[in-house]
Amino acid sequence: MESWFLTMLTTQPAWFLALFAMGCLSLVRHMILICDWLYIHFLRPGKNLKKYGSWALVTGPTDGIGKGFSFELAKRGLNLVLVGRNPDKLKDVSDSIKAKCPQTQIKSVVVDFSGDLDEGVQRIKETIEGLDVGLLINNVGISYPYARFFHEVDEDLLKDLIKINVEGTTKVTQAVLPGMLKRKKGAIVNIGSGAAIIIPSDPLYSVYAASKAFVDQFSRCLHVEYKNSGIDVQCQVPLYVATKMASIKRSSFFVPSTEGYARAAMRWIGYDPRCTPYWPHAFLWSLLSLVPESTIDTYRLRFNLGIRKRGQLKDSRKKE
Repeated sequence: MESWFLTMLTTQPAWFLALFAMGCLSLVRHMILICDWLYIHFLRPGKNLKKYGSWALVTGPTDGIGKGFSFELAKRGLNLVLVGRNPDKLKDVSDSIKAKCPQTQIKSVVVDFSGDLDEGVQRIKETIEGLDVGLLINNVGISYPYARFFHEVDEDLLKDLIKINVEGTTKVTQAVLPGMLKRKKGAIVNIGSGAAIIIPSDPLYSVYAASKAFVDQFSRCLHVEYKNSGIDVQCQVPLYVATKMASIKRSSFFVPSTEGYARAAMRWIGYDPRCTPYWPHAFLWSLLSLVPESTIDTYRLRFNLGIRKRGQLKDSRKKE
């Protein structure tokens, strides 16, 4: 077998040997990439998050992904600063966490991100004064009630999308970052969206997608600015998760529950500046990269037009 292989190589023209070598190199490269992907998603251990500090601050912790993060962080022995607008919901989630993790210390801060944000951020600063806040989860955010063209976005929704998704993330980061710099350690996780990164466009959700694109670029720049200061900054980019904001009630293989997503997300904190923690989402991203952007654009427009139609029908029924 070996002699046949050597004979074959020595009797072929140079162009054939060059193509053969290129094919072998390409095969090896793809095998390495596959092995690296498998290691990162299934074998790479998560970091000890307590090394960043004993406290974690989570915005939007009363529902969805933020609630999932809060429980997972408590299970890992971190104390929590929970920041949300509804004091009753904050108390409910705080009581639920303490019932499962009695050792967890929890402080709640009431902040309406669509209201007086400066006043709310000042309350955050006062609450974390003297606390070893080593981890910030910027999860708070809103989307459209349902898909709509840009000219149909009313002033209140437009203002809230920008204020909560962009200004809220920016100002909370600015409030927490100085303490991390002083201690020379910390991790910031900003929750982005596949609507801004994974798919080429998300028509009828234009302002939401653009606000999450800001979160991604903001995260990337901070990663470069502060990586030499002991601070890891990361933007997590999920696809659909079973949340109220996504209007999805049941989880599935490609649509994880908030708990399932949060468990996956924990293992990625402190690594890549941009990541898609839930591996079926990452697999879908790989497949989408093979599809022409125009094809995805056409599909997303048709899909979102269906959401718009159902939303309009629901609104008309309410009016009746």
